[in-house]
Amino acid sequence: MLTDEIRTTLIQKARAAQQRAYAPYSKYAVGAALLTKTGKIYEGANIENAVYPLTVCGERVAVFKAVSEGERSFTAIAVVTRNGGTPCGACRQVLAEFGLDTVVLIADLQGHLVHELTVAELLPHAFGGADLDAARGK
Repeated sequence: MLTDEIRTTLIQKARAAQQRAYAPYSKYAVGAALLTKTGKIYEGANIENAVYPLTVCGERVAVFKAVSEGERSFTAIAVVTRNGGTPCGACRQVLAEFGLDTVVLIADLQGHLVHELTVAELLPHAFGGADLDAARGK
């Protein structure tokens, strides 16, 4: 259960992470703060590259940091962008890998909550491990 205090903390941390974004090409800074089921918060910011496909989104940075530290279960992620934009398809798929019930808080530059929904709502009919098992006849 997310309290207002937790929502506020996650959005504040995502706003702080957004300030550390490296976005010289798009000028579209993204910050994320991911809350794990163990209560830890991992922050991430987008990191762009002149070779555009090598860019990594803030949401994935936060997830990869958490996973690299042994976390696998997430409660919520706050994402802050200039205009309250939602995560891209790649980020949605990465989030789906670790739980369709993860709450996604989308906030704008001022920290106003624009959307609160789950990964399942962001990515209906998500592809996952069960689909691979079905294809292999398991």
